[in-house]
Amino acid sequence: MTDTATQQSPARTQAPAIPPDVEHARQQVEDLVGQNRIDEAIACYRAVLVRHPNLGAVHAAIGALLRKQGHHQQALRALEQAHSLMPHEPSLNTCLAVVLQEMGRIDEATAQFRRAIALAPDEPSHYLGLVRLQSLTADDPALAALRQLAAQESRFNPSRQASLHFALGKALSDTGAPQDGFSHFLRANALRRASLSYDENAMLGAMRRVSQHFTAAAMEALPQTGHPSTQPVFIVGMPRSGSTLVEQILASHPDAYGAGEVSTLADTLKDAAQRCPAWKNPMPFAQLNEAECLATAEDYLNRMNAQAVDWTGPAPPLRMINKMLDNFAHIGLIHQLWPRARIIHTMRDPIDTCLSCFSIPFDHLDFAFDLGELGRYYRQYSALMAHWERTLPPGTILNVRYEDLVQDLPHQAQRIIAYCDLPWNPDCLRFHESRRIVRTSSLAQVRTPLYRSALRRWRPDNETLRPLLEGLGGLA
Repeated sequence: MTDTATQQSPARTQAPAIPPDVEHARQQVEDLVGQNRIDEAIACYRAVLVRHPNLGAVHAAIGALLRKQGHHQQALRALEQAHSLMPHEPSLNTCLAVVLQEMGRIDEATAQFRRAIALAPDEPSHYLGLVRLQSLTADDPALAALRQLAAQESRFNPSRQASLHFALGKALSDTGAPQDGFSHFLRANALRRASLSYDENAMLGAMRRVSQHFTAAAMEALPQTGHPSTQPVFIVGMPRSGSTLVEQILASHPDAYGAGEVSTLADTLKDAAQRCPAWKNPMPFAQLNEAECLATAEDYLNRMNAQAVDWTGPAPPLRMINKMLDNFAHIGLIHQLWPRARIIHTMRDPIDTCLSCFSIPFDHLDFAFDLGELGRYYRQYSALMAHWERTLPPGTILNVRYEDLVQDLPHQAQRIIAYCDLPWNPDCLRFHESRRIVRTSSLAQVRTPLYRSALRRWRPDNETLRPLLEGLGGLA
């Protein structure tokens, strides 16, 4: 799950006028990107550069598109070219920082965020990017600047106010003032929640209906036909539950590839529904024939292998990891499509998980900005996972507890690799040395050796946490 600190827009230039052919190309690119024709969009902008080689904004836009494709080294070169043409544009520093941090070059990314702050000291998002990568000290000028901005927050719109308070919450927590930090998290989340139209009843109702449709009897009655591939690995669970760490351990194996949080399964099912109306039913397998099931399964495998743009092996990876966490709602379909797929469920103390979610401005996780809604979502997710445990054959899902992973990394890593039916490789214990691209909110943590400071994190008093505790119910 990405957060807003890593979602920077392409750089904008202050050029007085855009040539007509460039504006036309921009509209073309917009249409092509909307159709996911990224290669053609890049080619369109490169054609512009033949005529206008010094348009920094076009170089920056190409860099953003290359990053979207996973071509980070090429993206970096394009952004550096843009920066040479527009050295005083702070959004270019943040774009560079995002690419560098995803490549694991954390110190360089931190320096870019600090340069952006120097160029635009009144922009809260620059500070938010910085504190997500580096713990500030009490005497850091950036913290003093954040305090000054907070004293003038009325001049910012609600979105920038939220970024400011998320940044201050993280900075104060890191400097030993967690109570003060949490007051800023409360303010930040309230601002974000006010901008959303989250329908809690629809979200929780959809999860309940999954368990109602995928009963043990209904699944046992289905034909036991599925794709024989052992390549798919799905990591599911809640954000901030250790999923990125598990993916990093597994993807450090030479026979495994971590694709990250990709929407490939949902996209495959959506396209299958356009080809075959039976897919639109809650329990489609009762209406689908074997050929339709196998075609859908094969389509997904092809799409996932296409994600491995930087894979250098002579053949596709033996294990392809999809870390889209909310695929927990699709576990019934996953098991039917690929009976031999591996499903890893990452788990962590419920309160620690929710408080960690509450401290990060995630995009596309509308349930995470209110303590009560967050607790109720967690409880429904937990109920659905318990349903799968009861419904599917024993051993289908591997539960990995974050606390166990931190306390005994060698044993838990070997357990994960064995479950995926791969030979043990010691590189899996040196996961922090991997240079693979990581895009999630944990991208800085997985670049360092395992630490225990996140166990039993600081918690506010029970009265402050009452909405969360009530939402979690017995899980608290």
